[in-house]
Amino acid sequence: MSDRKLIYVVDDDPFINMLVVKRFTTEGYNVEAFESGEDCLKAMNRNPDLIILDFLFVKGDQKFMNGMEILDKIRKLKPGIPVIMLSGQDKGEVVLELARKGIDDYIIKDNNLLDNLNVAIKEIFERKG
Repeated sequence: MSDRKLIYVVDDDPFINMLVVKRFTTEGYNVEAFESGEDCLKAMNRNPDLIILDFLFVKGDQKFMNGMEILDKIRKLKPGIPVIMLSGQDKGEVVLELARKGIDDYIIKDNNLLDNLNVAIKEIFERKG
């Protein structure tokens, strides 16, 4: 059994998933990507150490749960798993609602995405020991 931390990245954008997987695999983590929250929830039995979760999921006209709904389900299944929320928006009321629900960090999808994620991941794992 590996002692490398398992990180799930859940984003409907395959490019974001690929970037995160590539970057954090080279940082020494096991990283698995999912294009929907539903797929992530099916894999929760593998006990990820951290979940990076997109806020909005859109795939054509298909209806997917949004990040808030997925977060609620993750909290019911595995209350202790840290969650970092990703979003292309920075609306204060959304961030506030997510903070109330106990997300560990909120990162806006911009040019600093990978660096900001790196800082957040390191801080979360340092806190958890």
